[in-house]
Amino acid sequence: MTLAPMATLRALIWDVDGTLAESERDGHLPAFNEAFRRTGLNWQWDDAMYGELLAVTGGVDRMRSYAKRFDPQSLTHPDFEDVLRDTHRIKNRLYGMRVNEGRVGLRPGVQALIEEAARAGVRQAIATTTSRANVHALLDATLGERWPTLFEALVCGEDVDAKKPDPSVFHLTLDRLDLQADDCLAIEDSPNGLAAASAAGLRCLITESEYFRGADFTGSIRVVGDLDTDKNKGAGDRITLARLREWFADSRPPREVALPARNREIRPGA
Repeated sequence: MTLAPMATLRALIWDVDGTLAESERDGHLPAFNEAFRRTGLNWQWDDAMYGELLAVTGGVDRMRSYAKRFDPQSLTHPDFEDVLRDTHRIKNRLYGMRVNEGRVGLRPGVQALIEEAARAGVRQAIATTTSRANVHALLDATLGERWPTLFEALVCGEDVDAKKPDPSVFHLTLDRLDLQADDCLAIEDSPNGLAAASAAGLRCLITESEYFRGADFTGSIRVVGDLDTDKNKGAGDRITLARLREWFADSRPPREVALPARNREIRPGA
């Protein structure tokens, strides 16, 4: 009997918000609330509400979904879409300010794994549906001027027509790396991210973020906490490249994955 060759991990594909940093909690949420105040929207999102709204990817889509549920009267305003876009621009500017002030840092273990992979010659990319400006702000503040040397591809929300859970951002990343899905491991924190990676044929590691602890991550190769603490083994047990290679080789890529639906609306009780 001929044994199938073991899969070789050639590249890591990183998500950003919630994966590289707790940027949703520490950056985007307070920036949204301040932007609402500045544009005159009588909205205020708390942690629980924001956690629900994260089922919708993309800031403008997220605000529109909130309005449909909690402020339907606002939808009748003739300038509603302009207000959303203006609010989102202000939010992104405020987010960048928070990052530059050091209020948003990389999650524990992230930098160590990025640098270990770089030393080992494992290629790395970023696949996110957040904006390029937000990604640059975070990486400039946390990894400094050398971060472009660490990532061979940077695919952002402006580069694709559909956001996660649609797999377009991963398809484009694979094209830019000139690799097959079976060569790469996606690192994500959310069900939408896992669905997008799986639909692209990628194995996916979940590092649980603040808003998605306890979510259903069926189909991932492993669910861990921060990358410096494998929650399955105890504090201080860092997720190393050697461990990722072992998990990758022992897992199978997803097969026959249906294309997930576009962003779903948040409904009462969801």
